[in-house]
Amino acid sequence: MTLSSVRPSPEGERLIANLVGSLTDSIICWPGYEYDKPLDFMREAINIARLLDNMAANKEGRDPLGTDPECAWYLSTASLAQVPTEQWTRIYMYCFNQTMKLLNRDIPTDLRQDTLNDYDMGYLKSLKIWIYETRVKHRKEKERAARGEARKIEIEEVKAEKAPILQPSMF
Repeated sequence: MTLSSVRPSPEGERLIANLVGSLTDSIICWPGYEYDKPLDFMREAINIARLLDNMAANKEGRDPLGTDPECAWYLSTASLAQVPTEQWTRIYMYCFNQTMKLLNRDIPTDLRQDTLNDYDMGYLKSLKIWIYETRVKHRKEKERAARGEARKIEIEEVKAEKAPILQPSMF
């Protein structure tokens, strides 16, 4: 039995997909701002937080969620398109503060938002679920497109092999 003949269980495939997705999934932002790339410190925070959440989700037996840095990035791009309400400003500041804590960076006292009430936390959790589901949807669309492209190439190769060699006509 070779390693390539061993097929992981569906649960194992899901765990592997979540781990790889933690590192390679696209970063979700407000529509129209897809080409705005996060700064290096934010990208680093997103990767670290995704990996930490993935480990926690595996330990707890749940699906991963979007992370605080991802929410902070999404809300910062959303604020470029429309003015956020007071509630979403609090949620953004909480996520930003959590991101800065993750990176061991100091936050000025007048910008601190260390806690959220249960109502705001419910909205944040809904945003995290939506971000994770959107990430997975994008990942599956990319995989489907890649499989479709590979299949198209295979079909063209088979057609090329079966096509008769025709002598070009002179006239």
